[in-house]
Amino acid sequence: MKPTKGIKILLVDDEPHILQFLEMGLSNEGFEVQTAPDGAIAVEVAVDFKPHVVILDVMMPEMNGFEVVKQMKADGNNVGIIMLTAKDEVEDRVKGLTLGADDYMVKPFSFDELLARIQARLRNQFPDLLGEVTQGPFRIDDRRKEIIYNDKALELSPTEYELLKFMIMNYGIVLSKTLILDRVWGYDFGGEENIVEVYIRSLREKLGDKEHKLIRTLRGVGYRVDLP
Repeated sequence: MKPTKGIKILLVDDEPHILQFLEMGLSNEGFEVQTAPDGAIAVEVAVDFKPHVVILDVMMPEMNGFEVVKQMKADGNNVGIIMLTAKDEVEDRVKGLTLGADDYMVKPFSFDELLARIQARLRNQFPDLLGEVTQGPFRIDDRRKEIIYNDKALELSPTEYELLKFMIMNYGIVLSKTLILDRVWGYDFGGEENIVEVYIRSLREKLGDKEHKLIRTLRGVGYRVDLP
């Protein structure tokens, strides 16, 4: 899926080579992109630029990512914030989500994964910008909360819808149970991880995926959607 013109992305990182790489890649995808080398400048830029999505590093001089999240979310602004965290820094991810960040990615990450997460934020927070999204045999209509598979509407519970949408939007990427619980059930979910297996089993039945070729299990790692 190619994003439509007019979707604004603000990149915030104190590493110039990361800013340059992401700015070039996202501009080539059709996004309108602006950059900021630190949190204080990012807050100023956001006032006039009014981004739809902010890609935000946690550790920066002047003002760290947590302070930026606080200020950008303070007035109830509808902006999607994806935080970039160091590997294994679970406390940073929890703190960012608690303050109002919408998603996180662990460095290093692939550009394709970043695109998938941006698209997920747009689908969740700005559905009118994108309309329907088609990925392989799936068509997602977030306004109707409906997923069409091979031209047939699936009968899904609200949680099944959110889980399948999340997996489709991140197809080709291995998704751990922990990540799925964070993104679908919420980071403060206090239940058992096995709930993911139960819902995956239900989705496979509704998709007719008896051989697990569509939703694959990677033992000890997680799940991955493979589209034809």
